[in-house]
Amino acid sequence: MAGVRFEALSKTFPGRRGDKPVDVIRQLDLSIEDGEFLVLVGPSGCGKSTLLRLLAGLDQPSSGEIWIGQQPVSRLRPARRNVAMVFQSYALYPHLSVGDNLSFGLRRSQRRSLTQHIQDQLHRASRSLPPSMRVRSPRERQIEKRVANVAEALELSALLNRLPKELSGGQKQRVALGRAMARQPSVFLMDEPLSNLDAKLRNSTRARIVELQRQLGTTTVYVTHDQVEAMTMGHRIAVLNQGRLQQLGTPMELYRWPSNLFVAQFIGSPPMTLLPVRVGSGACLLLGDHRLSVEGPLADVLPSLENQNLTAGLRPESWRLAPATNRNLPALVSHSEVLGNEQLLTCKLSEGDHLVQVRADPDLEITAGQRLHLDPDPSGWRLFDRDGEAIRLPRQPASEPGPKLPVID
Repeated sequence: MAGVRFEALSKTFPGRRGDKPVDVIRQLDLSIEDGEFLVLVGPSGCGKSTLLRLLAGLDQPSSGEIWIGQQPVSRLRPARRNVAMVFQSYALYPHLSVGDNLSFGLRRSQRRSLTQHIQDQLHRASRSLPPSMRVRSPRERQIEKRVANVAEALELSALLNRLPKELSGGQKQRVALGRAMARQPSVFLMDEPLSNLDAKLRNSTRARIVELQRQLGTTTVYVTHDQVEAMTMGHRIAVLNQGRLQQLGTPMELYRWPSNLFVAQFIGSPPMTLLPVRVGSGACLLLGDHRLSVEGPLADVLPSLENQNLTAGLRPESWRLAPATNRNLPALVSHSEVLGNEQLLTCKLSEGDHLVQVRADPDLEITAGQRLHLDPDPSGWRLFDRDGEAIRLPRQPASEPGPKLPVID
């Protein structure tokens, strides 16, 4: 097993029909620890899948270097990089059984002489014969043992003789995962492997992938567009936009302290509410005629920003329904979504007609058109300058506890 490092990595594709070249990855520096589960997220076209293909050797970088462990791999053939990739489309061989799909990479991992090749073929062909008539191949026996272990871990033992067309979507995905696991690579690469599954299968398969990665301790790079997958699976999340790294950190670091407006809007569902404010005297924010108090680390930096126009962000759970007082913000409910464990209210503030989303108790009886008052949490504000960058703090907030990296014996 090994960590992964990208150094000043860039990838440019030539333009089509006279168009300008397209910069997909731009001077990317990123380190992934040995045994870490890193999730790559970002909008379509941001370079997530391209980065995975560069790491796998399916594409070549325009500049920069990729390291796996202590070895630069940019000029190595894919077969020599010791990585295994799980594709969105499963990419199973339709004419091979589940067992042969699982063992496909193992059989091609080492060169064989003609004699060894014939011995292996005879071993497989004679498996159904009486023991005295079977041809033995030590290499094939090792492969069979490895396949049996992987099949047992993924609950595929009863399916080894089936063809892919005889499997459900979830079973096909497990076979694709098993084929990658069987090779025991240094790095797992997963490109949106759960996107073709229904919600129930996604949840169960997501938990299975996390558990397997924890047991194996294999460095994993996982590409997804799903917020739930990103927040629940990775030790850290890397957010990409237009080929550039926007922020790298634990899920809660990105959720609570986004580095810019893009991350604030991209991470979290629903996204952070953004309001145009001006910094007033006395360490407060002015939204029109309303004064909004600020507490916590940001309160210390506000005096130096007095009279500046900023963007203030607040997460849905930081809005509270409150009594009708001058201090609280009057709003009109546009609509509500009851999700079972919570209720999401979309409200229009009377001050500036700004839309905000509020997490509320699911038992609260709220109807569209109802008037209410909102009290923002003074410690929940996040501030961004005119360029969209987060206001730097004089002291960093305490780091959020995140998932620990697996302990590898």
